Amino acid sequence: MLAHRMQLWRTTSAVAALNPTASRLAAQNSPNGRRDLHLQRLAVRCDSYLALPRRSLNPRQQRFASSAAALSGAPVAAAGGDYMEAVSTTQLVDLTNLPAAPTPPALVEQVAEVGNFANEASFASVGLGGYSPVGLVQNCMEFLHCTWDLPWWGAIAVGTLVVRTIIFPLVIVAQRNSAKMNNNMPQMQLLQLKMTEARQSGNAIESARYAQEMMLFMKEKGVNPLKNMVVPLAQAPLFISFFMGLRQMANTPVDSMHDGGLWWFQDLTLSDPFYILPLITSATLYLTIEIGTDSARLSAANMNTMKYVLRALPIVIFPFTMNFPAAILTYWACSNFISLGQVALLRIPAVRDYFKIEKMLTHSPSSLPGKKKGFVGGMKESWDNMKITKEIEERQRLDEIRFAKAGKGPLVKTFKFDPTKTAKPLNVEPHMRLKEPPTKQR
Repeated sequence: MLAHRMQLWRTTSAVAALNPTASRLAAQNSPNGRRDLHLQRLAVRCDSYLALPRRSLNPRQQRFASSAAALSGAPVAAAGGDYMEAVSTTQLVDLTNLPAAPTPPALVEQVAEVGNFANEASFASVGLGGYSPVGLVQNCMEFLHCTWDLPWWGAIAVGTLVVRTIIFPLVIVAQRNSAKMNNNMPQMQLLQLKMTEARQSGNAIESARYAQEMMLFMKEKGVNPLKNMVVPLAQAPLFISFFMGLRQMANTPVDSMHDGGLWWFQDLTLSDPFYILPLITSATLYLTIEIGTDSARLSAANMNTMKYVLRALPIVIFPFTMNFPAAILTYWACSNFISLGQVALLRIPAVRDYFKIEKMLTHSPSSLPGKKKGFVGGMKESWDNMKITKEIEERQRLDEIRFAKAGKGPLVKTFKFDPTKTAKPLNVEPHMRLKEPPTKQR
């Protein structure tokens, strides 16, 4: 009995070993193969039950072993050498029409919607980004940080550099116009002084004539004062977009910005505790104004007042920048450093020749019609000019009112004797009447 069981177990093991892996996989894909695989599994379980003594098996296990052995075509050995008759007490299930396996969902799109590959929430999930100017700035910052794996301070610096590089051609245009204005400053100041004197004297005809001459002169020399304002006008919306975008990112806040800083300002969502960034921002802004702005150097005599105002700007804004988040001051400081680099680059003669920028001529104060005045003198002169201009405008307004009243109202008597009216005869006493001279008789 024991030898028969060992032989049966060895036969089953040999048959299972002889079947290759490839044939088993191919058989599993066919409907008939699935049924055979099911029967083989039943046979293996049957062998495990038959290997046990009869007494250790309950009636249900004996019936299962007998049925499985009968289905698989193997004889069933019983105790004492007898064979049990295979009786099928269960109904087989048809496994030929199994449904296809479901396809797994696209997890990549769900992961992209919830978060990026840096294990942090996307800007869209926290209410940032979009297609507005502020949202585009935030999208660019997220792209630089997540795609290029840059820290937040590096993403802000690279974004600032890209934007300032894009508007660099406008800086070239402003520098060309500034050089032309500086080289033609004596003639322009002479025409401006004549126009100012004519306007202050109330001679509108002379003032208009000098203004026309000024326009023709600037057109001939290719000078336009409005070109100096191209860079500030282009940079203003960019600065506002970066300012608002970074402030929203710091106030949300973006979790990775808490440690996305550098050196002493690790947390970009908070203000600098040592006030070093506000000092750097104010100092670089002052150097940018003093050395030369993006559009032109403020060295002309008629720009002295504006120069003094801009010099006071870094001191005025310092108390406000103290409480700004470090992300905003990082952008501002990077922008100021880039401005200084552009000014230093455009001072190189070879670079100026390459971009066709004229050489700046230095005029002596004696050659300029306008005398150089200090801050107090310039403010006083501006105040006097404003008073004179206001008096002239008031005089013109009164003249227009009088002219309209004279044309619509009754005639105003401005003389004592009216020749259109007959004079009344005077009543003179007889003794006071003049005697007529006697006529000569011939």
